[in-house]
Amino acid sequence: MCGIVGYLGNGDAYPILIKGLKRLEYRGYDSAGVAILENGDLSLFKCKGKVVDLENIVDEDSKTGGIGIGHTRWATHGVPNDVNAHPHLSGDGKLALIHNGIIENYASIKEELKSRGHIFHSETDTEVLVHFIEDVRSKLNVSLFEAVRIALSEVHGAYAIVVLDRENPNQLVAAKKSSPLVIGVGKNDDYYIASDASPIIEYTKNVVYLDDEEVALMDRKEGLKIVTIQNQAKTPYIQALELKLEAIEKGGYDSFMLKEIHEQPRSIRDSFRGRINIQNGFVKMSGIDDYRDKWLNAKRIIIVACGTSWHAGLVAEYLFEDFARIPVEVEYASEFRYRNPVIFPDDIVIAISQSGETADTLAAIELAKQKGAFIFGVCNVVGSTISRSTHSGAYTHAGPEIGVASTKAFTAQVTVLYQLALGVAQVRGTIEQKDVIKLMAELNAVPDQVEVALKSNDHVKEIAAIYKDSRNALYLGRGYSFPVALEGALKLKEISYIHAEGYPAAEMKHGPIALIDEEMPVFVIATQGQSYEKVVSNIQEVKARKGKIIAVVTAGDKTVSELADHTIEIPKTDDTLVPIISVIPFQLLAYHVAVMRGCNVDQPRNLAKSVTVE
Repeated sequence: MCGIVGYLGNGDAYPILIKGLKRLEYRGYDSAGVAILENGDLSLFKCKGKVVDLENIVDEDSKTGGIGIGHTRWATHGVPNDVNAHPHLSGDGKLALIHNGIIENYASIKEELKSRGHIFHSETDTEVLVHFIEDVRSKLNVSLFEAVRIALSEVHGAYAIVVLDRENPNQLVAAKKSSPLVIGVGKNDDYYIASDASPIIEYTKNVVYLDDEEVALMDRKEGLKIVTIQNQAKTPYIQALELKLEAIEKGGYDSFMLKEIHEQPRSIRDSFRGRINIQNGFVKMSGIDDYRDKWLNAKRIIIVACGTSWHAGLVAEYLFEDFARIPVEVEYASEFRYRNPVIFPDDIVIAISQSGETADTLAAIELAKQKGAFIFGVCNVVGSTISRSTHSGAYTHAGPEIGVASTKAFTAQVTVLYQLALGVAQVRGTIEQKDVIKLMAELNAVPDQVEVALKSNDHVKEIAAIYKDSRNALYLGRGYSFPVALEGALKLKEISYIHAEGYPAAEMKHGPIALIDEEMPVFVIATQGQSYEKVVSNIQEVKARKGKIIAVVTAGDKTVSELADHTIEIPKTDDTLVPIISVIPFQLLAYHVAVMRGCNVDQPRNLAKSVTVE
């Protein structure tokens, strides 16, 4: 959600800013802008639309200058238009500021500033913030660095900001709270700032991740200086960036989403590589080994997540209750903090997030920590806020996921949670060793089975062509497959804009069955396992009402194949592992339907990859 790029150095800022904004397009946005400083002249360009639209309005004379900031905006305060786009200027035109997040008390600050003569041109909280910093600097006669620190001490909400000053071409000031910001330290006193590492990797491997309520000064002469909002000096901790440039390129695929779907055999294997010992049957995860007593004495697990990560959490609910016999509650992180939840010190809270920056999940973590619960994080991005806010955790090692619609994130999350549930079950003595060895062997086979499932691509594409013009769709599953039904429906709706809903198959009779007619495609996970006969009955109920059945079945299935209009076969595996494989055809289906409907699969409308505001 929104993208930030900044540069201070000895080269030209413009090409670095534009390339960086293009790398951040996956985050979701509706307008873009840059501000570039050259010999005391501040050039500002911004517009509604895409980065390519921005490129078309930047004049050649403004493409030089060694200091600049760029932004892609996802609208919060004010509609997407040229005026509301970032950067925003102070009233005197000396300061330019870009901002991710929401300033919650902007309205009261705005009224106070208006009473002192400030005039505002946009509807944004960001313009209020840059005017406020200007006001503080003027009134107290302090440096920009100090003015930013003082102003932010009066601000409520979330922010990642970068500010430049027309009268000081040697410095940038940045700050963050509850919204990610990373500083790249290059050669020859060059500094790169971004909302994630993807715009930086091309120029340096040395980065500093700002913590909440920290303000950073990047100065050609003074170097890098960091203080807290409370004015405590901090020593910059420079660490090596693990991201590789080729990981954020399409690599010959038509889209990032298609690339990431096909990366899943590798990403799943990387998610359990070094963590399971099949021969001896044990799980090695520091989050279990170092906190053995916490897991042994846990009375309840609460899982908090949003979107696709919430669906992975639903799979984990079945896993922990099956394997470890611990009661589990799966909560929408966005609702968790607002319903006064009951949390005990012997609860374990598992927070799941692809980006590790999801604002709602971070808020849930902070609430649970205040109540004394042990927090375990599952995320993909090394150095992310969630990875630094939890007591322990596990990275999924899925690699960068650029497509807004999560694919490999889901299967990697489920894989990590599967190992976690197995390991905790061993600690608690609720699973026999022979079963652990068997399940580990089944898990080890999953990447190859996903490879097989991916070979259904052409068949799935044919099915997509038949149903691409549908207005609605139902997805049904039972047990471990119910969360897959939800995830399949989410994938279809978010990238093809077809209304789709997922349900437990048995719940169809309690309302959704009224929707079924000859126009309604019904996608069913009907693999052979514990609930197979029940799902067959549900399919018969749909067929009796002339619904169209598209079933994901176990290879060699005969019964469902005779009932369904279309079947997609996947390899046979244990019930507990079916979600990792059965979701593959639904990912492919959503992709092909979206392409056939002319939709942008990597950047679906209104969506952002990393939701960093509540």
